[in-house]
Amino acid sequence: MAPELSTDPSAPDPSGPDRPDPDTLTPVAQDYLKAVWSALEWSDDRVTTGQLADRLGVGPSTVSETVRRLADQGLLEHEPYRGVGLTALGRAHALVMVRRHRLIETWLVRELGYTWDEVHDEAERLEHAVSDLLVERLDDRLGRPVRDPHGDPIPTADGCVVRPDAVPLGALADGASGVVARISDADPDALRRLAGLGIELDVPVTVTGRRERAGTLALAWQAQGVARATELDALAASRIWVVPA
Repeated sequence: MAPELSTDPSAPDPSGPDRPDPDTLTPVAQDYLKAVWSALEWSDDRVTTGQLADRLGVGPSTVSETVRRLADQGLLEHEPYRGVGLTALGRAHALVMVRRHRLIETWLVRELGYTWDEVHDEAERLEHAVSDLLVERLDDRLGRPVRDPHGDPIPTADGCVVRPDAVPLGALADGASGVVARISDADPDALRRLAGLGIELDVPVTVTGRRERAGTLALAWQAQGVARATELDALAASRIWVVPA
């Protein structure tokens, strides 16, 4: 089966000696590779087709068929009941798309005044249209940022990714502290709520207790010099990653 390529006859060969160019792939293929990489970035487990369906907003049968096709093209690895992973070629394509997405998000926040809960969907649309030249100009304009507005690391042009040594907030013991390093962009409502509380990147926080039956975690921190405290449910807490103090 031929690779899922665009119809542009001038598009470079993704199996060539140079860095893979994801523009040789369809937007659907780009989205799948980026989704798999993003799902695996903060987890050691392979992503399931069900998780991909949730991330991409499509039906499980559509995911299964597309995963099979991309596996046939050497971009994904898929073993029944063991989940989906990336081949070396698929990972190289995915990193270029992740770099585009996160640089665009950073540009939208810094230069155009978007809030961090607005940028994901906008970047999803723009990442398929920008050229490598524009991406490198954005990177230079922004001062070579190492993370996006949500704390996710921005891959370098040569595919290097430096992830902070962060753990989920819930992994901290009672009384332990950490500095917020990442807040997942999976739920815009959660981002707005946390921003309203003053829980943002680089804010020191302390777990002051938890109610196991209620599934809540008590948190204390300071915002603009004012001591604050709240209880977060398990889902909201799972969105926050911290570097332990």
